[in-house]
Order: sequence, then C-alpha cells, then structure tokens
Amino acid sequence: MPLRARTLLGPGPSNPYPEATIALGQPLLGHLDPVFLGVLDETSERLRQVFGTANRRTLPLSATGSAGMEAAFVNTVGPGDVVVVAVNGLFGQRMVDVASRCGAEVVAVEHEWGQPVDAERVLAAHPAPKLIAAVHAETSTGVRSDLEPLAAGKGDALLLADCVTSLGGIPVQLDDWGVDLAYSGSQKCLGVAPGLAPFTINDRAWERRIEKPQSWYLDLGLLGGYAGEAAGAGRTYHHTAPTGMVVSLHAALGRILEEGLDAVHARHAEAGRLLHEGLAQLGLELFAAEGFRLPELTTVKVPDGVDSAAVRKELLERFDVEIGGGVGPYAATVWRIGLMGPNAAPDKVALVLAALKELLGR
Repeated sequence: MPLRARTLLGPGPSNPYPEATIALGQPLLGHLDPVFLGVLDETSERLRQVFGTANRRTLPLSATGSAGMEAAFVNTVGPGDVVVVAVNGLFGQRMVDVASRCGAEVVAVEHEWGQPVDAERVLAAHPAPKLIAAVHAETSTGVRSDLEPLAAGKGDALLLADCVTSLGGIPVQLDDWGVDLAYSGSQKCLGVAPGLAPFTINDRAWERRIEKPQSWYLDLGLLGGYAGEAAGAGRTYHHTAPTGMVVSLHAALGRILEEGLDAVHARHAEAGRLLHEGLAQLGLELFAAEGFRLPELTTVKVPDGVDSAAVRKELLERFDVEIGGGVGPYAATVWRIGLMGPNAAPDKVALVLAALKELLGR
C-alpha cells in the first residue's frame, strides 16, 4: 500500500532534505568497502563542522538520538559517580533516568518547564561532580538554554550537552563553549530520516572514560577503531553499520554546508519568527519563555475549550500536516510545531497557520 505524503511539522521526524532522500537510492555498499569508508570519514568531518569542534572522535552512531544519550553516560559514568543534571523538560528527566541506571549518584536540578536552565543553581548543586548534563534545545518545551555559563563554572567536571533539536538549526559551537561531549539525532534539523545519532567527545572526556562500559554496542573504545578517530581502510570490525543511512546523512550535511551554516541558521530563525508572529495574530499564546524560544520548535498553548488531539487529528486527515502534542503534564494543553531542515521555510509557516486558522475558527 503506498504511503501518503505528509508535511511533518511536529517535534520530529521532519521531512528530509531532497538530497538525503535521493542518496538512499544510491547503490548499497558494504560497511568495509573502501568507498563507503571514505564517505564515513567525510561524514565525520562534516559533523565536526556543524558541531563546531575539532574532536577526533566525532562519528554517526548506528542508532537514534536516544542511543546517543545512553552512549554519553555509559562511557563516562559508573557506580557512585556524581552527576548533576539540569532538568527543565522531558529530556532532562531522561538524562536522570539513564545516569541512574549507570549507578550514578544523580543530583537533579529541577526547573519550571518552559524556562531555560539556571546555570548558577546547577553549578551550586554539588561541589565536585564528575559530570554536568544539560539539554541545549529542550524538545518537550521549545526552550534554548545557554551552555557557556555552565562550561565557565564546571571546574573539573565534564560537560555533556543534548543537541538533538539544536544541531543544524541554531548555532552550536562546542569547542568555543567548552562542552566536552555531545550527541544529536539525524531526524530533526539535519533533515535525514531517523536512525543515526551524531556524537562527539573530546580528549579531556576520553581520558576519563570507563574502559569497559556496560554496553558493548555503545563502547566508544571499540567504535573508535571503526569510525570517528579511525581513518583510511585499516578498520577494526565492530558492527554492520547502516551504510545507506550514513550516505544519506553525508548528503544532507553536504547540502547544509553548501548553503552555509550561517545561512541555514538564519533561515530557521526567520521561519520561527514568522510562525511566532502568525500565532500571535491568531490570538494564540506561546509557552516557552520569551528570549529563549527555539525557532525550529515552537510550543503554543492550546486555547481553552479546544480539544488538542481532535485538532491534530483533523490537521493530519484534512491537510496531511502533522504537529505534535505536549508531553508529561502538558500533553493536552500544548502543541509543538517544528520547522526543521527543509521545513524551515515561509511556505510551511503559511500552510500550518492557514490550517490552524480554519480549524480554530470553527
């Protein structure tokens, strides 16, 4: 049965860049084919550019962004290690869960959802943690948090950043900011189908890694012999990499870099501005704190008396437009509208605003 084409304006996945889709139709290569290994090396180099890092160990993990989160913790945190986590939404909560499963002593610094991370409170939560973790762009709330203040006061701790919704949409400069390790996902602003987790770790964090983490599949020491720090054809086999997905990511990154990172970020910023202004004209109230709103992921309060799920259902059935509901305590009271990758464009803004205007007018 043929699938319907949808305009994916939710929190992810987004519609992919055309170059990423075309690349999936290329001849399939083996994971040790010298031609593919060249593509893999170039993909890692392109990821360094969008991450804003020179880290040798930068690679696309063969799993979704959630595995990037798990890889970050299992390779750096063990039983009894103190981890401070800034929690201002669902994905901060997940960091707490993952770190706890590693046996860490987790100090969760809770924030009101919709507000950015308060660096002073986070840094004051423990005098000497092994790792501090925060979400750069919180997908559940549409809030951006600044990472530089956390890095400036981290002391001897490692700083981990969740960049799943920020990478490719807003500026990310890990080296300049002082972030030690970070992860993302392919399905949001990078404009690729779900399935890969861009990942990077610097030498400082690498030297403090757990030599034999509890996860074999996500062991960065083993993975490093195949991708990231490896180069050329001399690879240590670890697993069968999803070669078609890597080729697709390679193409999307090429598309982004050809447009220029500054231009891509400006395009996302303009699309977000147009959406925020249009929603205000419809009489709708934004959820995230002013001054920290993501252009690529907008959270808007559902009007009183409106059935959130019914509106989203009709958007999908009548207009083939997908937007997301809220999560946790805001599941029925917030909508999440994504303008990511190729969807960061005025025509997509006009489409979702017109559809919402018609439905809410009834």
